[in-house]
Amino acid sequence: MVTAVRSAWREVPPYQVRQFAALALDEVPALAQDILREIRHEYPQLPLVPDEFGEPRALVGIRQSLEHFVAHMTSGLDGPHVHPRVFQEFGRGEGMQGRSLDALQAIYRLGVRLAWRRLAEIGQQVAIPAPAMYELAESGFEYLDGLVAESVRGYAEAAARQAGERLRLQRRLMEQLFASPGKRPRGSGAGAAGGAGGVPPALAERAARIGWPLPERVAVAVLLRPAREAVAPAVAPDVLLDMECERPRMVVPEPDAPGRRELLGRAAAGWSGAIGPAVPLLDAAKSLRWAGAAVDLTERGLLPAGELLQCTEHTEALVLLPPEELIDDLTRRRLAPLDSCGPTHGRRLAETLLAWLETRGGAPEIAARLGVHPQTVRYRLRQIRELWGGEMDDPDRRFELELVLRARRLRGELS
Repeated sequence: MVTAVRSAWREVPPYQVRQFAALALDEVPALAQDILREIRHEYPQLPLVPDEFGEPRALVGIRQSLEHFVAHMTSGLDGPHVHPRVFQEFGRGEGMQGRSLDALQAIYRLGVRLAWRRLAEIGQQVAIPAPAMYELAESGFEYLDGLVAESVRGYAEAAARQAGERLRLQRRLMEQLFASPGKRPRGSGAGAAGGAGGVPPALAERAARIGWPLPERVAVAVLLRPAREAVAPAVAPDVLLDMECERPRMVVPEPDAPGRRELLGRAAAGWSGAIGPAVPLLDAAKSLRWAGAAVDLTERGLLPAGELLQCTEHTEALVLLPPEELIDDLTRRRLAPLDSCGPTHGRRLAETLLAWLETRGGAPEIAARLGVHPQTVRYRLRQIRELWGGEMDDPDRRFELELVLRARRLRGELS
């Protein structure tokens, strides 16, 4: 059997409650002014924003909260509290200004303390029993918690709105960085008047709107999602990140700064991707192109996955593998002599030829590299000389042969 909780306030005669409420309501206008005056004294930095009638919103909020609390007190303390919506506006304002809620909560506590002091005096005046006043005080602190909750709601709403707006502006800035000079907005060409390095005014303005200091050099990274719901990399505030693309992209300012590479590696832990070479700010599209090419190779299994690759460490693969049609055509023409040798023997001759081209060493050195007997190498080199003849003495032909053989090794066709 549940025992009802005894309420000292409900035992106060109704006429006393009405008397208390009438006196309290009479005090509200003057009390609101006193509270605002004291708050302004303690917190002179508090801005007084007027409403549409020219009255300070803070004063309106204090007055409404006092009136609502008195109405709550009259109807019984066990009912739900009603909080003025203006307190959401207060929290929203703090969020829009980039301030924390700490000062606002301190102001609320000061206001409740001043209001309670006057309500206690009225309670003595109409002989409200002490237990009932204690219960009223508890309800007052619950009411304070509700005001804070309203402000937190408004603050969170403002923060979310600002974050969404910043992401929108950030994406537009990145799109402009990646646009070719001919596709940038008017007045944004490299020759337009602007900041240092000929930065277009439109680009500088967009960067300023999100508080992004324009760097001299950037590197662009392209990422592959480990899963659709993967948490975004925890990058530094100055790194632009666009998670809306199928392949998320990052713009990293001053990528060669000490410690930057290590920080990026930790931030992108669990992600695959590549970061392009460092380039001048207005050449960001070039860095993006190389990063995208590296990610293409990663998806094909030609570059390692599971980490943020540095394109500058995979130059050979990026130069030789993407132009497949050109390399394939050159491969057919330059390696045509191997067509009559059979797959296995042809691969061995190709590996021997590549080792010779890279080392220009003798049979013992090449044999050690390939793990075969020197006599085997001598035999293969004689065959190679027979197959290619005078081409082996042409520097241009040797260069082309090395290109196509390195490409085959990068593809895993040679060891």
